[in-house]
Amino acid sequence: MKTPEDTPFKTRYYRQAPNGKIVCTLCPRECSLSEGQRGLCFVRGREEDSIVLYTYGKTSGLCVDPIEKKPLYHFLPSSSVLSFGTAGCNLTCKFCQNWHMSKSRDIATSSIHYSPSEIAQIAKRQKCASVAFTYNDPVIFMEYAVDTAQACREEGIASVAVTAGYINKEPREEFFRYIDGANIDLKGFTESFYKKLCTGKLGAVLDTLRYVAKETNVWLEVTTLLIPEENDSPNEIERLSSWIANELGRNVPLHFTAFHPDFRLTNRPRTPLETLVRAREIALSNGLNFVYIGNVLHEDGSTTYCRRCHLPLIKRWGYSTEITGLNLSHRCKQCGEPCPGVFDSSEMMTT
Repeated sequence: MKTPEDTPFKTRYYRQAPNGKIVCTLCPRECSLSEGQRGLCFVRGREEDSIVLYTYGKTSGLCVDPIEKKPLYHFLPSSSVLSFGTAGCNLTCKFCQNWHMSKSRDIATSSIHYSPSEIAQIAKRQKCASVAFTYNDPVIFMEYAVDTAQACREEGIASVAVTAGYINKEPREEFFRYIDGANIDLKGFTESFYKKLCTGKLGAVLDTLRYVAKETNVWLEVTTLLIPEENDSPNEIERLSSWIANELGRNVPLHFTAFHPDFRLTNRPRTPLETLVRAREIALSNGLNFVYIGNVLHEDGSTTYCRRCHLPLIKRWGYSTEITGLNLSHRCKQCGEPCPGVFDSSEMMTT
């Protein structure tokens, strides 16, 4: 017998097709579904003449993390974030580092029930400054994420999305309306990379990045996982970092993170440290002010420097964070230059 928690949640992003199928319009895949079929994400499917979400209110559990783990370096630094995800994904990345959740075809992966208000209250009790939709992509459970973000906002708690940004225009506008900070994966900078390793389209992700940077007040950071012989060439890094500087802005932090062999891409070695260091140098030379190295310990690549005088402002070692060079106005103690970011919940400008 179904409980209320087991009842699929009716969504609104779909359209009728002339052939009698229902097309899910949440993401660029636009899966065309017959009765009883599920989309590639596996958590959205057709029931009668609607598309429903099977994981609304269901999580794989809650975890208190440092915000730097998302990674977000300029958003409420050194604060705690309550993280959760569900199951499934709308990309098929062969290198997925969270494949046990994002590739799950067992809804039981998300078998722990939490309502949006319960999550907000738990975050409050745990003294978390924010809640993060992470581990698998929140795009596919956007209705649950949006309702949770609204519940959190009522408690003065921020909402963070860790996403690949693979979402259509109309739902994208609704989703990011309730998000305060986001780290968006830019997995590579060629259509061939997205097609071969993710069965997705680069252009759709670039559209989301432009939208968030130019049309919202969401604090944005970008992550690229560098995979040896796939997306780590100096030429590709040159083009990627130049695009971010020109299209998103020089103050958008970029994180280059190290790959480890996993899931269906085990024939590539771990990313050498020198590759990450070289990528950081290229991005800095292309005008980006804040470029970081992740998944490895590297003091220089983890430190936030003043964009004017280069004084160390925020020092990190692993997930240990120390704000050393900023005054109470979040300006450099040495030269007075402001450090871009969100350093206090009162600074969040989303409406």
